[in-house]
Amino acid sequence: MSTITAAITAVGGYVPDFVLSNKVLETMVDTNDEWITTRTGIKERRILKDADKGTSFLAIKAAEDLIAKANIDPLEIDLILMATATADMPVASTGVYVATAIGATNAFAYDLQAACSSFLYGMSTAAAYIQSGRYKKVLLIGADKMSSIVDYKDRSTCIIFGDGAGAVLFEPNYDGYGLQDEYLRSDGVGRDFLKIPAGGSILPTSMETVNDNKHNIIQDGKTVFKYAVTNMADASELILKRNNLTNEDVNWLVPHQANKRIIDATAHRMNLEDDKVLMNIEKYGNTTSATLPLVLYDFEHVFKKGDTIIFAAFGGGFTWGSIYLTWAYDKK
Repeated sequence: MSTITAAITAVGGYVPDFVLSNKVLETMVDTNDEWITTRTGIKERRILKDADKGTSFLAIKAAEDLIAKANIDPLEIDLILMATATADMPVASTGVYVATAIGATNAFAYDLQAACSSFLYGMSTAAAYIQSGRYKKVLLIGADKMSSIVDYKDRSTCIIFGDGAGAVLFEPNYDGYGLQDEYLRSDGVGRDFLKIPAGGSILPTSMETVNDNKHNIIQDGKTVFKYAVTNMADASELILKRNNLTNEDVNWLVPHQANKRIIDATAHRMNLEDDKVLMNIEKYGNTTSATLPLVLYDFEHVFKKGDTIIFAAFGGGFTWGSIYLTWAYDKK
């Protein structure tokens, strides 16, 4: 029996229409376009303004885009992995709702949360299901409505995050294309530096937690930046060495879109030319679980069958890692 690898065979994406530019943010908090651009590389981000729509709306749109482009029957999907840090509700699974909404009623589904590394971890999980031989079509969706947990009076966080969703379909491959290797890590020390303090079992929701504004994301920016630069770069460098790859062997770096300086540092450690580093951070900001699939969505047209792609991410927790994948198709 031929060895099964898990290959990406289709990509979809969705971002809301409303554009929150740096110029608009200048009217909301004490900041300016030059400061934001210099420190983050972000020019604008998309925001889902509808108060009655959550992360599931974004995920459904991205999944429907993939299904239409790939011309697949939702009933053929075996599993849906919902990578998100902003589930619609604390208990009811967002992925389950999304599966039903898109007509994937033969699939089982669940949510996967590893902050900004959620999609990267989801790639590993999807590949494991495919490689088991039990599943043929695994839909991995990365989606976040970050505007729902951002305090737009906090200039340290509101300039960074945006809303969006991306989706990829994993299928078995017998020609060696797909996920080749992974290096995934975590460190619980990160819980002190990037979090939403209230709403969980330690500090349940109360009038006091709401009044004290403890349901929005907070971060120690300098500490997070230091850990992110070191660990994203280390993981990416290690995946190259472990697979005897040089910078010449790498066609593309698909990095988590959190901060252009972090991306630049990772690329520098890998000795990659700028034109191999894929970025759309200037358009979307940090969409958390959606950053990696949205890069694939925006740049799908440049990928060629057999291309070597390195993925890298870093998220709260802390969580981080790198994945080595070979692209399985030429876009028609």
